[in-house]
Amino acid sequence: MLDAVVAIAALISGLALLIFSSDKAVEHSVSIASILRMSPLMIGLLVVSLGTDLPEIANSIVSSARGHGDVNVGDSFGSVLAQISLILGLFPFLGGVFKVKRDEIMVMGACEVLALIAAVSMVEKGYISRINAVFLVASWPILMLIIRKVMKQESAVVHSDRRVFYHSLMVILGYIGVAIGSYVVVESVITLSAVLHVREYFISFFVVAIGTSLPELAVDLVAIRKKQYEIAIGDAIGSCIVDSGLSIGIGSLFFPIAVSGRLAETTGLYALLVSIVILSILALREKIDRKAGAFFIVLYLLSYVMLFQN
Repeated sequence: MLDAVVAIAALISGLALLIFSSDKAVEHSVSIASILRMSPLMIGLLVVSLGTDLPEIANSIVSSARGHGDVNVGDSFGSVLAQISLILGLFPFLGGVFKVKRDEIMVMGACEVLALIAAVSMVEKGYISRINAVFLVASWPILMLIIRKVMKQESAVVHSDRRVFYHSLMVILGYIGVAIGSYVVVESVITLSAVLHVREYFISFFVVAIGTSLPELAVDLVAIRKKQYEIAIGDAIGSCIVDSGLSIGIGSLFFPIAVSGRLAETTGLYALLVSIVILSILALREKIDRKAGAFFIVLYLLSYVMLFQN
């Protein structure tokens, strides 16, 4: 009973720190965007997505070092699914309806799908070697370059403005707060769910992934409320690209890991299918409203069927 009370208190504290830190990170990221010749989309795709994925990246390294490959892959695939369906689905209910650009969705979406296909093809073997990890990690900067070139986004040009360093420092501090808050949230959720005696992969896919996806929800909602829609959508899809390649690969780059191949393949393919469906809807409708949001959430909830099939 005492453990549960402590875990709930930790959960509330972690969420408070996460939301506060996320607000500051977005505020100063937007300030950087106004000083640098860099579009809000690329700020979301590069800066914000890496920051909000710090929990997954840290989890990948720690879990791989401890020989728990299922925690790494389960968290990464679960985060992709949660971010592209549950998190996007909650946007119109919590932050309001907003429009997206078809060309941006198609280009970023294609890169996410490619990254997921590569990841699924590697985990199905039940082992991620160091060579596989190099490919996964390298895929992120390559895909970012492709997006920048296709979308004709300008590179950042730093002006001689001391505010850049100040805002950059505040962004870093904000993301440190996000990472700490996320860690506390994840640990408290795992403690509360331990009584369910669920397989390690499922705990990571369904529970840990929700916790490590909270930064995306908090940061993107703040961005939406500040009408920085391109930062929000850039982070939402950019985070999926990070999770599909960099997050999975970074831990196994140093510590090659074994995974539950069949289970990882099944969940990864479902995340891939859901991504294709949602990205297609966004590209066709060019907006995220409550109807679309409700459908996205249903797609996420349908993934729980896998709990009873494995």
